[in-house]
Amino acid sequence: MSEPQSPAVYESNLESLALLGRGKVRDIYRVDDEHLLIVASDRISAFDVILPDPIPGKGIVLTRISKFWFEQLADVVPNHLSAINVADVLTDEGERELLQDRAVVVRELKPLPVEAVVRGYLIGSGWKDYCATGSVSGVALPPGLELAEQLREPIFTPSTKAAPGSHDENISLEDVEALLGAELTQQVHDVSQELYARATRYARERGIIIADTKFEFGLDDAGRLVLIDEVFTPDSSRFWPLESYAPGSSPKSFDKQYVRDYLETLDWNKQAPGPHLPEVIVARTREKYVEALERLTG
Repeated sequence: MSEPQSPAVYESNLESLALLGRGKVRDIYRVDDEHLLIVASDRISAFDVILPDPIPGKGIVLTRISKFWFEQLADVVPNHLSAINVADVLTDEGERELLQDRAVVVRELKPLPVEAVVRGYLIGSGWKDYCATGSVSGVALPPGLELAEQLREPIFTPSTKAAPGSHDENISLEDVEALLGAELTQQVHDVSQELYARATRYARERGIIIADTKFEFGLDDAGRLVLIDEVFTPDSSRFWPLESYAPGSSPKSFDKQYVRDYLETLDWNKQAPGPHLPEVIVARTREKYVEALERLTG
């Protein structure tokens, strides 16, 4: 598979479609009454702050990986991809050439107000919660676990969907039920666990541990659950190389943990504006994203 070659896109500005909004990474445009165009930019965020420097080609990698997983996991849950070709929507040749490898046309759905997080290993905010309380999102864990240790069974630890510039917060299953109702909460839980189980088996055979991941879901007009946004990318998941994994320390990664680790060395309060990234950090991060793509999709 060819390595992504494209000018860095920090922010898209289409003249042919109406912009609906920008997330941390994605720009969303209106196509028609039922469809949206989603452009994956090369922006990168850390600690919920969008950093000022792009990772060239990152949006192309995210798009390729997500499309791969959407196809692989379509029998578990429907996804938001439509049958409309990006080239049929981006009629301007310049816009099409710049963005077609980093854009998808999706069905417009009603997004659920929670992020579905599944953790197979104890790391990140889960590790911090465990050290403080012995549990993660209300799920009690055995005492004496190490940093990055594999859990006996993956746990479902949902979080709020914070507005840009705010921080997601871990919430309990009971909190989710208050938002979604018991039946839909159970469905989100079961589908999330099945997606994680399927993907982790596949990735492990290719030398990648998926330590944890987050999903976003929506509902269609018939009330059916649909997987949206992105899935099992280095932005939404922690990818660790299997060959060097050992519990007790923070593992090497194929994701933006490399950027987080660099930022932790700075005197920065984790509030906007974010600091600039040195060229070496940008280049190494790009290499990690591309390696994840190549290992997963071959």
